[in-house]
Amino acid sequence: MGSPNSQNADVAVQVFDEFEGLVRVSRLDAVCRAALEQEGVARQVSLVIADDDTVRALNAKYRGLDATTDVLSFGFDNQGEYYGEGDAPSEWSTDDSFVLPPGEAAGLGEVIISYPQATRQARERGRSVEEELAHLVAHGVLHLIGHDHMSDAEELAMNSKERSIMARVMETDRYG
Repeated sequence: MGSPNSQNADVAVQVFDEFEGLVRVSRLDAVCRAALEQEGVARQVSLVIADDDTVRALNAKYRGLDATTDVLSFGFDNQGEYYGEGDAPSEWSTDDSFVLPPGEAAGLGEVIISYPQATRQARERGRSVEEELAHLVAHGVLHLIGHDHMSDAEELAMNSKERSIMARVMETDRYG
């Protein structure tokens, strides 16, 4: 894919109040931009660092899975898999009549991460919470773009892309 300047992408990061000061927003922004640039995408992404209850409620409502999870990706181009009983929520239907202002591109979507779950996983994996959050951002953005890990081959490809994104961020950190 092409490599648009990540400056063309708009990244909005929201951190729940209880995690303010625990999250380096500039780092999450850099990871998101590195993922978008690597994949040749220049579209708006929203990142939210939330609590377990919020992520669990969203997981139950929109995926049909009443369980805590680390990261959810809600793409504007695709709605993902619904695993619950019955039909997916009616909010999933898209309204094709929505018109954007001239020159305004549709956003890519939203990545929502549970800070407490990231903290638990960081401890289990022997890495810092910042590093775990960075990996979750990369993972979530790759899902927004359309990558998945349902098969072994997809998982290997996605893991390789995540490592490449993290290497890009480390390179930027080193040489600014």
